[in-house]
Amino acid sequence: MIATVPTRDHEDRADGSAASAAGVLALAREVLEIEAAAVAALGARLDGQFVAAVQLILACRGRVVVTGIGKSGHIGRKIASTMASTGTPAFFVHPGEASHGDLGMIMHEDVVIALSYSGESDELLTVLPLVKRMGARLIALTGKRDSTLAALADVVLDTQVEKEACPLNLAPTASTTAALALGDALAVALLDARGFGHDDFARSHPGGRLGRRLLTHVRDVMRTGADIPTVSERATLAEAVLEVSKKRMGMTAIVDDAGRLVGIFTDGDLRRSLERGGDIRATPITAVMTRGPRTIRPEALAAEAVEQMEARKTTQLPVVDAAGTLIGALNIHDLFRAKVL
Repeated sequence: MIATVPTRDHEDRADGSAASAAGVLALAREVLEIEAAAVAALGARLDGQFVAAVQLILACRGRVVVTGIGKSGHIGRKIASTMASTGTPAFFVHPGEASHGDLGMIMHEDVVIALSYSGESDELLTVLPLVKRMGARLIALTGKRDSTLAALADVVLDTQVEKEACPLNLAPTASTTAALALGDALAVALLDARGFGHDDFARSHPGGRLGRRLLTHVRDVMRTGADIPTVSERATLAEAVLEVSKKRMGMTAIVDDAGRLVGIFTDGDLRRSLERGGDIRATPITAVMTRGPRTIRPEALAAEAVEQMEARKTTQLPVVDAAGTLIGALNIHDLFRAKVL
């Protein structure tokens, strides 16, 4: 028997050496280029069918039911999830489960979105005639406009791609990317048509950092009452320094007799005062404070406070009401604790 000697190419592939890196990167770039081209081509093909799909869903009195098998099913789950979180009630039904009882989850007033690149998936074609018979409307996302699925559908959205990104032109790659992008386009068009705004988005995303950023207001996290570092405008620099140290916010607010904010004194102001010298016990705070400081209202979103702090490179903000009365104070650490940052 003649021994087979591995080629250099085989050795490179086996040990992942630098010699094969160029080939790996070239293939990866080719995949991205093919998928990007597939998505870009969708835009040129959008027509009245896309508008019809949007109008059909907007007129829907039930819910959007997304279905698909295999890779199309995974994409379908994502489309349903995106719609549900952006104002269009939607859920996913697996066609295999639908033929074993879950078909009862679909009602006559629903709109069904079915994904199949070939348009000939047996599992889908088993249940979709029944869906049509009960009166539900059908939108097809398929790469074959002459398929059985397309023939059944009320609206057909074309997801055809020139080729898959797989070197064998077999594994669903560019086609699933195109279907996902078209689903996103549909969800965003519906979002816009419904006037779905920031508050609506927050209500459907109450958990996690995103929800906290959209739902948390300054009044929810600001310090109030005795926790607000405050001195009178008649105070001395020494008294202000003591208040800054006591309240541990890196600043103190200065207010008049009516409680209106007239200035702010920060750690930075203290350093500048010490550099100039003088008797801190005799220096009036009004001589070294910063007048007209940036403030925020209690009804503002905490995320707006973050933006102000970042823009002005500061870590604290006084909170005032419409009359300019000091009612709270906010520090960057308060925002960290509230997990807004």
